[in-house]
Amino acid sequence: MVIDSKTVAELRAMTGAGIVDCKKALEEAGGDMQKAAEELRKKGIAKAGSKGERATKEGLVDSYIHGAGRVGVLVEVLCETDFVARTEQFKQFVHEVALQVSATNPLYVSSDQIPSEVLEKEKELAMAEFEGSSKPKEVIEKIASGKMEKYFSEVCLLNQAFIKDEDKTVEELLKEMIAKTGENVQIKRFSRFALGE
Repeated sequence: MVIDSKTVAELRAMTGAGIVDCKKALEEAGGDMQKAAEELRKKGIAKAGSKGERATKEGLVDSYIHGAGRVGVLVEVLCETDFVARTEQFKQFVHEVALQVSATNPLYVSSDQIPSEVLEKEKELAMAEFEGSSKPKEVIEKIASGKMEKYFSEVCLLNQAFIKDEDKTVEELLKEMIAKTGENVQIKRFSRFALGE
């Protein structure tokens, strides 16, 4: 099947993937645009994991003010090159992160930033609920593990459901950005200010 350049360009605009990758995906999908986009997304997210060790020295700081000045957010998102940092796609992603922080008020970027004493206290609280229960220890541990996952989804930005598409987490959104840019992208830090808090 011959794939024309217009179709390749359309898929590239839709996914942000390279021309060669788009052409190959379209050929494999028999010209089906949706199937090709889905395959590129799967491959890109798989590639994203391998970019995690690369140095990030460029990026953007973005601000968002909400509610007539009642809530303000600053976020710092890093990438590898200033070329990517200047793209509209990257700027939009950084702004989406600022909106997320404003709306959900996370405490940490990821679960590995939670102090060990806070984690221990949360685990203790989750287990204490079943003290004296007749449930087997394995069942209690499984329930406690589920409660910890819920806790992470409330206080860790990367574990939260994305406010504009609750079917994906902020971490999945980040991996999509890594796949689209071909660079390591990191949400470094954020600050949220609310009037009177």
